[in-house]
Amino acid sequence: MGTVISLTFPDSSAGAQETQDELAAASAVVERLFRELDGTFSLYRPASEASRLARGELTLRGASPGMRARYAEAHEWRLLTEGAFSPERPDGVLDLSGLIKAHAIREAGRSLHALGRRDWCLNAGGDILVSGSPGPGPDASWKAGIVDPVDRSRLVSAYAVGGPARHAALATSGSAERGEHIWRVESGSDFIQVTVAAADIVTADILATAIVSGGMPMLDRAADRWDVAVLAVHADGSLMATPGFRA
Repeated sequence: MGTVISLTFPDSSAGAQETQDELAAASAVVERLFRELDGTFSLYRPASEASRLARGELTLRGASPGMRARYAEAHEWRLLTEGAFSPERPDGVLDLSGLIKAHAIREAGRSLHALGRRDWCLNAGGDILVSGSPGPGPDASWKAGIVDPVDRSRLVSAYAVGGPARHAALATSGSAERGEHIWRVESGSDFIQVTVAAADIVTADILATAIVSGGMPMLDRAADRWDVAVLAVHADGSLMATPGFRA
């Protein structure tokens, strides 16, 4: 998916061989899932199902159940965001890249739980989903840093996820870096980066993209409708945060 994916487990029980093997197996499951989804949905792979759809060699009606399900999910988000998020490029080509990474993270989380893993942090290109706690007991949260879109060597803020924290997912979208799936609506938005914390990664990622696209009206709509915390960076570098993010 053109990004770095990392999976972190808390340090545990003296590094027994059995535990190391279990962690390696869990990591392999996550890697395989991301590779399979990338093979289906990447527009950078000429043989992918998404590329065949883009070239008109395949219609959505004849696409796989997985492709149709993700399109239906993306279309629902277009309705919920009143067009600020769209599964189609301005030229009409179906492009689900604004959803697929979050979907892959979501599915990887489900797979980790199915394997009995309860404490982990999954980071795909700065979009984060966590489970449990980074240390013994349930009282510690994972700490996620938010990178400055102008100076990638520094952080503009941080947010606690998982453990006793309110949200388990954090996603950042922006036009300064990898903004190819963000198409602005007529909103006068000058947000160059938006970070959203939510209970689930798909909500966090979709709304981050939608707010960059839709600007202040979409930020207000997201804060009113969903249980989220938002940090937005203006083009001049100034920050805007909802009360939940500041807390």
